[in-house]
Amino acid sequence: MQYNAMTSGKMIPVGISACLLGDEVRYNGGHSRSTLCLGSFSEHFSYQRFCPEVAAGFSTPRPTMRLVGDPDQPVLQYSNSSEEDLTDQLVNGFKHKIAHLDSIDGYILMKNSPSCGMERIKIYQENGHPHTQRGRGLFADALIKTYPLLPVEEEGRLHDAALCENFVMRVYAHHHYRKEVRENPSHHALLQYHSSYKYLLLAHSQSAYKALGQLLADAGNLPLNELIEDYQVRFMEAVSKPAKRGAHCNALLHILGYLKKSVPAEERQGVTEVINQYLREEVNLATPVTLINHYIKRYGSDYVRAQRYLEPYPASMGLRNQV
Repeated sequence: MQYNAMTSGKMIPVGISACLLGDEVRYNGGHSRSTLCLGSFSEHFSYQRFCPEVAAGFSTPRPTMRLVGDPDQPVLQYSNSSEEDLTDQLVNGFKHKIAHLDSIDGYILMKNSPSCGMERIKIYQENGHPHTQRGRGLFADALIKTYPLLPVEEEGRLHDAALCENFVMRVYAHHHYRKEVRENPSHHALLQYHSSYKYLLLAHSQSAYKALGQLLADAGNLPLNELIEDYQVRFMEAVSKPAKRGAHCNALLHILGYLKKSVPAEERQGVTEVINQYLREEVNLATPVTLINHYIKRYGSDYVRAQRYLEPYPASMGLRNQV
């Protein structure tokens, strides 16, 4: 499925820590401007910037803060003082924001923050030493618990090519589901969504590919709202981690099978060899995908042309050139 003015619609709404866009809201009065977020991402994402600490009324600059106490329910304090519990002030600053994020399709967080850190955040004991158990920032924790299906990543992790590609793919999959299924719920809409994501799902999880196919085969036995919720939970879980090379090759070979009657065997063998080159890590994923897309556009059926695996997000983002 190709992206153009008719199929892409508006830019994708994505939440983001304000400091990553260059806002001088960090504890030291500075920012953490992200060239990645302000580069190619900004051409496709419509950002909703937010700093929970500023929203809570903390000054800029301000003393550093840290999480202390029980790792499962830490409290926020200034790093140089254990006398004041700042937890309620922070939570009261972001709880209204959390309640109105059901129309975004992803969130990019600032790492190592006691409010926005997604993982590996130190939680300190009374003696000043950190627990071995790490946690999440308070805003990040509330965000993920409130919207467990929302694609969320730390900006630092997005510099890993595989994690970056997977995050963007999930953002677009979430967006398509929200617009095509949740906003216009019907069995037909859900079947159309599944049909377009069939081979992307196969590349990530053969078991989920089979299970979701069976779920839809039995769709008449479930209330529509329950079916739509169950499908999205299982789909987003299936694509939550990057697909492996072998699984990508399996999906590509399945798609190549649709050209068996229209493309000569010698040319199909050439495509197969390029797929094997990708398996051997000699070329990136964009190479076999671009080649097979060439044939699909010319000889493929409407069904296989509609497979979002071939272009799960705008190709101009260049993400498959890196994996």
